[in-house]
Amino acid sequence: MTERRTGPESGPLRLGTRRSKLAMAQSGQVADAVSRVTGRSVELVEITTYGDVSRENLAQIGGTGVFVTALREALLRGEVDFAVHSLKDLPTAQPDDLALAAVPVREDARDVLVARDGLSFAELPDGARVGTGSPRRMAQLNAYARCHGLTIETVAIRGNVDTRIGYVRKGELDAVVLAAAGLNRIGRIDEVTEFLSVDMVLPAPGQGALAIECAANNADLVAALAALDDPVTRAAVTAERSLLASLEAGCSAPVGALADLPPLSAPLERGDPQADGQIVKEMRLRGVVGTTDGSALVQMSTTGPVPETYDQAMALGRELAAEMLAKGAAGLMGERAH
Repeated sequence: MTERRTGPESGPLRLGTRRSKLAMAQSGQVADAVSRVTGRSVELVEITTYGDVSRENLAQIGGTGVFVTALREALLRGEVDFAVHSLKDLPTAQPDDLALAAVPVREDARDVLVARDGLSFAELPDGARVGTGSPRRMAQLNAYARCHGLTIETVAIRGNVDTRIGYVRKGELDAVVLAAAGLNRIGRIDEVTEFLSVDMVLPAPGQGALAIECAANNADLVAALAALDDPVTRAAVTAERSLLASLEAGCSAPVGALADLPPLSAPLERGDPQADGQIVKEMRLRGVVGTTDGSALVQMSTTGPVPETYDQAMALGRELAAEMLAKGAAGLMGERAH
């Protein structure tokens, strides 16, 4: 194995990242933050993952780990010092030899609509074709349409942001649904025609959050990266991922989850990160599982004290998963990931 470089005099830290425009943007932002806390320069090392080269539908190739495995292998071989992932892409089981050293402050977790002619979801024409690669989004959009007397056709798509928005610009689709965080990070949030309320579409577990991972035995780097960790974001995404794991569902399953601090949520959705400074003592966890045609949904929530430990956050997710399974959630997920 390549010898690890930990001393401050040993040159730049090597950050492993996917090659996509979004991955490079978010990794660049993390690199700047790591440079500030370590005093060392950071160089980006581009790594191609299976998810980047496969043209198969993500739900078909399993979703779990397809964007992550190559980065983790580079870490374990010592080719890079740390890696940045979109947290929603991480499998829920954390390998013993890798440390999730930091989960920085979460970006906007919501999904957004980019539609032709500046339309909102409610303004889409009858039979509108709406593109997304996510069974979770399909399930909730179709359910919402059914409840509100709308007729839509959800269309499975792949590709980067340019490709997806291109389907709308070329008239092949009426709209696409994307993550707000990704558009924010690449400076294209002005193309959004509607921010979809989390009451309408719950995001993927961990959506909007990043994961900074390094070798577990590199104690100096684990400690340095910990300066970028946000305890509230980490508690929230841990609860969401615990729900996903307890449902025995992979990250391509039609599962949505969001843990938040209710009194702060409205100001945060308006884009005011300061909220109003109040002390929040409870965390709310919401979960949804549905069939992709929207004909059946199990949507539930639970509230508990803001978790102060990993075990408390995990317990919040397990509790809600147990309630959802008791209401029939397992039967709505198709083949479950073990």
